[in-house]
Amino acid sequence: MLIQLAWRNVWRNKRRTVITLSSIFFAVLLALFMRSMQLGSYENMIRNSVEFYSGYIQIHKTGYWEDKSINKMMVESDSLKATILNAPNVEFYIPRLESFVLAASDEISKGIVVVGTAPKKENRMTKLADRVQEGSYFKSDTRGVMVAEGLANYLELGLGDTLVMIGQGYHGVNAVDQYPITAILKFPNPQANDNMVYMPIELAREFNSALGLSTALVLSVDDIDQIKNTKQHLISKLGSEYEVMDWTEMQPELVQLIQSDNAGGIIMLGILYLVIAFGIFGTIMMMSMERNREFGVLVAVGMRRRKLSLLVTLETFIIGVLGLKVSLVAGILLLLYMHYHPIPLTGNAAEAMLKMGIEPIMPFSLDPMIFISQMLAILVIVLVCLAYPLTKIMNLKAIAALKH
Repeated sequence: MLIQLAWRNVWRNKRRTVITLSSIFFAVLLALFMRSMQLGSYENMIRNSVEFYSGYIQIHKTGYWEDKSINKMMVESDSLKATILNAPNVEFYIPRLESFVLAASDEISKGIVVVGTAPKKENRMTKLADRVQEGSYFKSDTRGVMVAEGLANYLELGLGDTLVMIGQGYHGVNAVDQYPITAILKFPNPQANDNMVYMPIELAREFNSALGLSTALVLSVDDIDQIKNTKQHLISKLGSEYEVMDWTEMQPELVQLIQSDNAGGIIMLGILYLVIAFGIFGTIMMMSMERNREFGVLVAVGMRRRKLSLLVTLETFIIGVLGLKVSLVAGILLLLYMHYHPIPLTGNAAEAMLKMGIEPIMPFSLDPMIFISQMLAILVIVLVCLAYPLTKIMNLKAIAALKH
C-alpha cells in the first residue's frame, strides 16, 4: 500500500517530477561523459607512455635505476627466468642493455642512448616495427642499427650510411665500433626521436663486452590492474639482489600530472552535484510544504509518524532511482559509442599530444566505477535531502497543520 501511495504521490504533480527527473538525467549524463573522457585520457596517456618504452614492470640489479651505471648488470640465469615467467600475471619479458655513447658521422657528434633488445619481443610489446620509416625492421642476427629520424638528420646520415659509436663498456672496457644504418625510425616524442638508437641485444653485448648480461628485464603483463600484486610477488621471490619497479616509480612525472588533473576533475564534479543537490532539495522542500495539511490530517486520523516518514522516503527514492535509471541507460549507450569512436584531435592540440608521445585522440573509458560512483553520489544526495521532510514530520503539530 505504501509503495502504491508513494508512486501516486510522485506523479500527482507531473510537471514538478519531470523537471526533477530532467535535472538528474542531464547532470548524471554530463558527469558520466566528463568522467569517462577524463579517465579515458589517463588510460591513453599511460598506455602510450608505458607501452612506448618502459613497460609496466622492470627488474634491475639493485641500485641500477639511481645512476644507470652500465657496471650494474645482471645475468639471465635459469632460476631468474623461471621466477619471472612463473609469476602471476606475467606474459613474457624483454631483456635490454642500455648504454650512453657518443655517436658520430664525418664531422658531427652527439650523445645518445643505445638500446640493445630482443627484436621480436620488443615489437610484440612496443610495436617498434610500426615506427620504421625507411629500411627494414632488424632481426636478432642483424649487424647494424636502427636510428631515430631526428638523430639521423642531425648527424646528416641516411639509410646505408655508417654510424660510429664511442663509449665505455662493462667495467671500463673501451666500446668503439661502427655499424651500418639498416632502418630509420620515427617517434612522436621529440626527445626519443633525437636520441635513440636500437640494435640487437647480442650485438649490444658484444659492443659493450658484456656477454650474457642485461641492464633491465622489461615485463609484459596480462592485466594492468594486477600490477601491484605481481610486483609484490616478484619482490618476495627475488630478494634484495634485484630491484622491482612498476611504471609509477619509473615515471613519477606522469603520475603527478594525472593526479593534479584528476583533482580538478573531481572539483568540477563536486560543483555539478552541488547543483543537482539544490534541485532535488528544492523539489522535496516544495513537496513537503505543499503537503503540510495532508500530513496533519494523516497524523490526526492515527497514521504513525514513522510510517509517514517511510512513505516520504519511498517517494524520494522513486524520483532518484527513476532519474538514475534513465540517465544510466542513456549514458551507457553514449559511452559505448564514444569508446569505440574516440574524438580525433587536430591542429595545435594534436601537435601538443604528439610532442608528448601520446596518440592525438580523446578516448572514453568504460570503467564500471564511473557508473557506480554516479549512482552512489545521487543516492547520498537523496539521503541528505531527506533530512528536511523527515525532520518536519517528526516535529509536526497536527492542529497547526490542519489550519495551514
